[in-house]
Amino acid sequence: MRGPVAPALLAGRGAVVVGGSRGIGRAVAELLAACGAGVVVNGRDRGAVDDTVGAITAGGGRAIGLPGAAHLEATAVALAQACREQYGSVDVLINCAGVAEPPGSSILSVSTTEFQDLLDAHVGTVFQTCRAVAPIMAEQRRGSIVNSGSVAFLGDYGGTGYPAGKAAINGLTVAIAAELAEHGVRANVVCPGAKTRLSTGSDYESHIRNLNARGLLDEVSTRASLDPAPAGHVAPLYAYLASDLADGVTGSVFLASGGFVGRFDRPIPSVLGYRDHQRFGPWSFEELRSMVAPG
Repeated sequence: MRGPVAPALLAGRGAVVVGGSRGIGRAVAELLAACGAGVVVNGRDRGAVDDTVGAITAGGGRAIGLPGAAHLEATAVALAQACREQYGSVDVLINCAGVAEPPGSSILSVSTTEFQDLLDAHVGTVFQTCRAVAPIMAEQRRGSIVNSGSVAFLGDYGGTGYPAGKAAINGLTVAIAAELAEHGVRANVVCPGAKTRLSTGSDYESHIRNLNARGLLDEVSTRASLDPAPAGHVAPLYAYLASDLADGVTGSVFLASGGFVGRFDRPIPSVLGYRDHQRFGPWSFEELRSMVAPG
């Protein structure tokens, strides 16, 4: 399921899709091409990259492949250069790369290497690719960046490096949106839910049921996690945000899963207490307890 097709929506645009060889990234790459964009498909598996490029070009779309780990600066720079050379500009950057937390991983068991690998794969990839395309987009005075987050940043799905990396993507993307707004460049996050390699299999299902049994995941979220919709249901939001239809939409964190689309409100602190520091000393422990303690 590819999603709605509008051949003129992204006509003449150049797009880089990181993690575009499988799952959500592939669905997005195929839809961008169907909407007229020339696509650079990236992924770590050369065979999967070639397969996606072949599927796009067989359907009449424009695509080239550039395999590699995009958290490496050289790969990120090469992706931006390839898009500019092949299509004349870098108008769209989509980040869909992701790796799963090791089975059973928690702060009690994760190794330093595992944690760093998860950060590299998620926020490291977003940082390097955004840094590579931002100067080009700023010079062009146009561009759209859409990074993939996850509701896992809320902590409901457990883990360590995965939720930390996804939370960092949210903060980095909002900051990028603020910095690049004056240059006509937009940046948003999509937290997608879809059936992919990361959300299927016995290990994944056992993990979800275990989270539910521990009280971390409610029944509705558990059922949705065990029966996600195909990736084609979330791809249209990425394509919309990449297009001029979303002009003015920037700095937002969206959710998309099956027939559901949502947006996180910008966090606003609740006032627990206030007094003039010019007139009063620091809060006492008892005063803090009365404000902060649950119940």
